[in-house]
Amino acid sequence: MKTTRAIVIDDDQDTLDIFCEFLKLKKVEVVGKAKNGLQALRLYKETKPDIVLMDVMMPDYNGFFGLEKIKEFDSDSNIVMVTADLTEKTAQRLNELGADEILYKPYEIDQVMKTINKLLKSKEEPIIA
Repeated sequence: MKTTRAIVIDDDQDTLDIFCEFLKLKKVEVVGKAKNGLQALRLYKETKPDIVLMDVMMPDYNGFFGLEKIKEFDSDSNIVMVTADLTEKTAQRLNELGADEILYKPYEIDQVMKTINKLLKSKEEPIIA
């Protein structure tokens, strides 16, 4: 079975490290980390991951920027946006920009894995454990 490759984008280093450790425990290969939307775009182009997990609220180039630019570069990209912002305005904007899924903080790793599996399965990718 093919290993799922992911990039994780979050401006908080501790959150980034913990999220990546959880993914590794679930046999997801983290092929890159970034701290803003501009770095996310560069990293996406370099690594071509199966899935992108990106925070929304970040300084400089936020997740909206990263989502929009990655989708412009590759409309078939699989992007899961992660946010603590429960407002309808944020959800609407993420949907308009093409987010494939939205996860709300605090999240459970099992919820993250279900979301990844659902997304990859719907796009006919291998299902991961």
